[in-house]
Amino acid sequence: MSFVSPRIDPKSAVGRAPEQLALEEREALAGKWIALEMYTPKTLPLRRIEAIGDSTRDCIGQLASHGLDPRQFEYTLLNRSY
Repeated sequence: MSFVSPRIDPKSAVGRAPEQLALEEREALAGKWIALEMYTPKTLPLRRIEAIGDSTRDCIGQLASHGLDPRQFEYTLLNRSY
């Protein structure tokens, strides 16, 4: 489990591209898992965070609660910027 600054709500990253996270956000969210929609030539999804949590299971639960198919997403661990 990662330490998240009380000033940074992990949910504030949802809907944004991982590359758009500020250095302070990236640092605070390091160790969290994110879900990004898988690329296919038919969908060409925006590369934005759809779910964020301490595990892939957390992300899958968030996706399912929003009516999204978790099988259509890839799960990536956010690392520190450096």
